Amino acid sequence: MTDTTRIEEDIAHLLRTVDDLSDVVARQEKEIDILKRRLHVLMEREAERELDAGGSVPLADQRPPHW
Repeated sequence: MTDTTRIEEDIAHLLRTVDDLSDVVARQEKEIDILKRRLHVLMEREAERELDAGGSVPLADQRPPHW
């Protein structure tokens, strides 16, 4: 095997790896967006529940005491 052939094979392998990783990152970005939306909905629900229970400022909107 010549050096040129070896380099071409290495490049082809690296390009395939980059494409595979790009697909993984794109899928993870979609999953993160979905999880962010779900978390936002859950935080809103909990804030409403805390407010309905008689709290003045929902705990989800309060800063921790160390801030």
